[in-house]
Amino acid sequence: MVDFKTEMFEPVVRDDLDAEVIKRPSIKYWPDVWRRLKQNKLAMTGLVIISLMIIMAIIGPSLNEFDYRTNNYDLINNNPDSTHWFGTDELGRDLFTRVWFGTRYSLIIGLAATVIVFVMGILYGGISGMASARVDSIMMRIAEIIYSIPYLLVVILLAVVFSTVGSGTSLFVIIFALSLTSWVPMAILVRGQVLQLKEAEYSLASESLGANNGWILKKHIIPNTLGPILVNVTLAIPRAIFAEATLGFLSLGLQAPKSSLGTLANDGLAVMSVGLFYQIIIPALFISLIMFSFNVIGDGLRDALDPRLRK
Repeated sequence: MVDFKTEMFEPVVRDDLDAEVIKRPSIKYWPDVWRRLKQNKLAMTGLVIISLMIIMAIIGPSLNEFDYRTNNYDLINNNPDSTHWFGTDELGRDLFTRVWFGTRYSLIIGLAATVIVFVMGILYGGISGMASARVDSIMMRIAEIIYSIPYLLVVILLAVVFSTVGSGTSLFVIIFALSLTSWVPMAILVRGQVLQLKEAEYSLASESLGANNGWILKKHIIPNTLGPILVNVTLAIPRAIFAEATLGFLSLGLQAPKSSLGTLANDGLAVMSVGLFYQIIIPALFISLIMFSFNVIGDGLRDALDPRLRK
């Protein structure tokens, strides 16, 4: 039998009473998304470029004394110099002022068309996904018919109609034409997310507690689909800007004296044969920078929103 004595034992000092305390503050979802997005240098570069372009589109035309509409036939097709930083066009107008006005109109068209696509896509896709199978099938067939109509044909028809009444292709006409068929992919994306998430446990639990489809869609489904929707929206903005630039390049864009980057590139194409390359290079460079920036922001946002990449 072992004789246990007091000196054989030593009291244990507990200095780890807070070992299970969570010392790191919990990070919510969207702050964590922003933290991981900031780690993407390419995406942050695109965000800086877009921010600078938005600022310059607002204040750029007021940095000199030239107006974007005023013709000066003594300064036709002047090369860039200390007075006209981007040169002048075939009517003697200052290209620096016109390029920033064109950037402003292109951004307005791209952002406004994307907002309309965002709203229509969420409403249509959400209703279609939450409706019965018969209603869902009918709504999707209608969406497919609308999506089969080329946007260029829509813009041409609208331009002809508005030209007939004397108003021409205005900013509203271009935004309306671009968003008239572009909302369908967003609606299909939202519908697919809704069909998946309405069978989730939290949606079924809310339904069993008496919640209606509208409440479930508003409180559960739409917030959980914002990730892929925001990525799609970010990538839709450069598509809309490029589509508008294409229309302007085909002389279907804004009517003079207003101009977008596409119409400026079209004007530059007319004088490229006589060696005035700057008139097409400058607006083409701005279009490229805008599309590059939004695309890398969309790619970075997609990576930041991917839960499989969270650490």
